[in-house]
Amino acid sequence: MQVKEKLTNKFKREPTIKEISDDMELPAADVVIALESIVDPVSLYEPIYSEGGDTICVLDQIGDNNDDRNWLQEICFKEAIKNLSEREKNILSLRFMRGMTQMEVSEEIGISQAQVSRLEKFAIEKIKS
Repeated sequence: MQVKEKLTNKFKREPTIKEISDDMELPAADVVIALESIVDPVSLYEPIYSEGGDTICVLDQIGDNNDDRNWLQEICFKEAIKNLSEREKNILSLRFMRGMTQMEVSEEIGISQAQVSRLEKFAIEKIKS
Protein backbone atom coordinates (compact mmCIF):
# COMPACT_ATOMS: atom_id res chain seq x y z
CA MET A 1 0.00 0.00 0.00
CA GLN A 2 2.89 2.34 0.74
CA VAL A 3 4.46 1.70 -2.65
CA LYS A 4 1.08 2.09 -4.34
CA GLU A 5 0.56 5.43 -2.58
CA LYS A 6 4.09 6.58 -3.45
CA LEU A 7 3.58 5.71 -7.13
CA THR A 8 0.13 7.34 -7.18
CA ASN A 9 1.71 10.59 -5.97
CA LYS A 10 4.58 10.22 -8.44
CA PHE A 11 2.46 9.46 -11.54
CA LYS A 12 -0.64 11.45 -10.48
CA ARG A 13 -2.71 8.37 -11.35
CA GLU A 14 -3.34 4.83 -10.12
CA PRO A 15 -0.20 2.73 -10.76
CA THR A 16 -0.46 -0.53 -12.68
CA ILE A 17 0.32 -3.88 -11.10
CA LYS A 18 3.47 -4.07 -13.25
CA GLU A 19 4.65 -0.66 -12.02
CA ILE A 20 4.14 -1.71 -8.39
CA SER A 21 5.82 -5.08 -8.91
CA ASP A 22 8.77 -3.46 -10.72
CA ASP A 23 9.24 -0.94 -7.91
CA MET A 24 9.10 -3.68 -5.25
CA GLU A 25 11.11 -6.17 -7.33
CA LEU A 26 8.41 -8.80 -6.81
CA PRO A 27 6.42 -10.97 -9.20
CA ALA A 28 3.19 -9.34 -10.35
CA ALA A 29 1.20 -12.31 -9.00
CA ASP A 30 2.45 -11.56 -5.47
CA VAL A 31 1.33 -7.95 -5.80
CA VAL A 32 -2.12 -9.02 -7.01
CA ILE A 33 -2.51 -11.43 -4.08
CA ALA A 34 -1.37 -8.77 -1.61
CA LEU A 35 -3.76 -6.17 -3.01
CA GLU A 36 -6.68 -8.62 -3.07
CA SER A 37 -6.04 -9.61 0.53
CA ILE A 38 -6.74 -6.10 1.82
CA VAL A 39 -10.16 -5.70 0.24
CA ASP A 40 -12.82 -4.90 2.82
CA PRO A 41 -15.21 -7.78 3.48
CA VAL A 42 -18.77 -7.46 2.20
CA SER A 43 -21.82 -8.38 4.24
CA LEU A 44 -23.86 -11.31 2.93
CA TYR A 45 -26.87 -9.05 3.28
CA GLU A 46 -25.34 -6.28 1.16
CA PRO A 47 -27.82 -5.40 -1.61
CA ILE A 48 -26.32 -5.85 -5.07
CA TYR A 49 -29.45 -5.21 -7.13
CA SER A 50 -32.78 -3.62 -6.39
CA GLU A 51 -35.67 -2.94 -8.70
CA GLY A 52 -39.32 -2.51 -7.85
CA GLY A 53 -38.90 -3.58 -4.24
CA ASP A 54 -37.16 -6.85 -5.10
CA THR A 55 -33.70 -6.65 -3.60
CA ILE A 56 -31.04 -9.22 -4.37
CA CYS A 57 -28.29 -9.59 -1.76
CA VAL A 58 -24.86 -11.21 -1.94
CA LEU A 59 -26.30 -14.19 -0.05
CA ASP A 60 -28.80 -14.79 -2.86
CA GLN A 61 -25.94 -15.18 -5.34
CA ILE A 62 -23.98 -17.80 -3.42
CA GLY A 63 -24.20 -21.19 -5.08
CA ASP A 64 -25.50 -24.28 -3.33
CA ASN A 65 -23.52 -27.44 -4.06
CA ASN A 66 -26.24 -29.69 -2.68
CA ASP A 67 -27.73 -31.52 -5.60
CA ASP A 68 -29.47 -34.89 -5.86
CA ARG A 69 -26.18 -36.75 -6.10
CA ASN A 70 -24.82 -35.24 -2.87
CA TRP A 71 -28.11 -35.97 -1.13
CA LEU A 72 -28.07 -39.59 -2.24
CA GLN A 73 -24.43 -40.00 -1.23
CA GLU A 74 -25.23 -38.69 2.23
CA ILE A 75 -28.11 -41.16 2.61
CA CYS A 76 -25.88 -44.03 1.43
CA PHE A 77 -23.15 -42.97 3.85
CA LYS A 78 -25.58 -42.83 6.79
CA GLU A 79 -26.94 -46.27 5.89
CA ALA A 80 -23.42 -47.68 5.66
CA ILE A 81 -22.59 -46.29 9.11
CA LYS A 82 -25.68 -48.03 10.53
CA ASN A 83 -24.24 -51.37 9.38
CA LEU A 84 -21.09 -50.95 11.48
CA SER A 85 -20.73 -52.54 14.91
CA GLU A 86 -20.79 -50.27 17.96
CA ARG A 87 -17.05 -50.84 18.38
CA GLU A 88 -16.34 -49.78 14.78
CA LYS A 89 -18.57 -46.71 15.14
CA ASN A 90 -16.78 -45.79 18.36
CA ILE A 91 -13.33 -46.14 16.78
CA LEU A 92 -14.28 -44.03 13.75
CA SER A 93 -15.91 -41.44 15.99
CA LEU A 94 -12.85 -41.15 18.20
CA ARG A 95 -10.52 -41.01 15.20
CA PHE A 96 -12.38 -38.67 12.89
CA MET A 97 -14.83 -36.74 15.04
CA ARG A 98 -12.61 -36.20 18.07
CA GLY A 99 -9.34 -36.23 16.10
CA MET A 100 -7.58 -38.79 18.27
CA THR A 101 -4.55 -40.73 17.08
CA GLN A 102 -4.67 -44.50 16.82
CA MET A 103 -2.49 -44.71 19.96
CA GLU A 104 -4.91 -42.48 21.89
CA VAL A 105 -7.86 -44.59 20.72
CA SER A 106 -6.06 -47.78 21.72
CA GLU A 107 -5.49 -46.41 25.23
CA GLU A 108 -9.10 -45.17 25.45
CA ILE A 109 -10.74 -48.49 24.57
CA GLY A 110 -8.05 -50.87 25.84
CA ILE A 111 -6.76 -52.57 22.71
CA SER A 112 -3.48 -52.34 20.80
CA GLN A 113 -2.76 -49.68 18.21
CA ALA A 114 -2.43 -52.43 15.58
CA GLN A 115 -5.94 -53.65 16.42
CA VAL A 116 -7.28 -50.10 16.15
CA SER A 117 -5.58 -49.79 12.74
CA ARG A 118 -7.08 -53.07 11.48
CA LEU A 119 -10.58 -52.29 12.82
CA GLU A 120 -10.47 -48.77 11.38
CA LYS A 121 -9.35 -50.05 7.97
CA PHE A 122 -12.02 -52.77 7.99
CA ALA A 123 -14.76 -50.28 8.98
CA ILE A 124 -13.75 -47.86 6.21
CA GLU A 125 -13.75 -50.70 3.66
CA LYS A 126 -17.24 -51.71 4.87
CA ILE A 127 -18.48 -48.17 4.34
CA LYS A 128 -16.91 -47.96 0.87
CA SER A 129 -18.45 -51.24 -0.23
